[in-house]
Amino acid sequence: MTESSPRYAIGDLADLAGVSRRTIRYYVQESLLPPPYGVGRGNHYGPEHLRRILQVKSWQEAGRSLDEIRRALGNPAATLPTHALPQPEPPLHRTAWRRFELAPGVELHVSHDIRLPAPGKLHDLAAWCRLHFPSSSTKEHDDAND
Repeated sequence: MTESSPRYAIGDLADLAGVSRRTIRYYVQESLLPPPYGVGRGNHYGPEHLRRILQVKSWQEAGRSLDEIRRALGNPAATLPTHALPQPEPPLHRTAWRRFELAPGVELHVSHDIRLPAPGKLHDLAAWCRLHFPSSSTKEHDDAND
């Protein structure tokens, strides 16, 4: 660690890594994380501690046991398969849609970037849907009269 590297108190490291202070202490105890620099109240952690915690977390999320992770960390030549590591999710593509109920149980969804037909055409489509997709109460009434 160089003089210009950031120094983290255990609480700051825990917040950055998204774990508890207890988890950090446990990782040190289990040799998954090197001990902090310094002693007593002056101890601190560096960027390499943060990288290691995030690496351990990603392997755990990929289903690796702590024993497997410990072995991989103890042997620099050993690596866990990266195909098992979670891949970042692509950002969600958000779009706006317009929803039209054409008949009971029948809807038309139109993307915001599609130009709507004239209102009369939509009314004609709704009438066609009501004719060809009768509601269950209408169908039951028709079946009773047969």
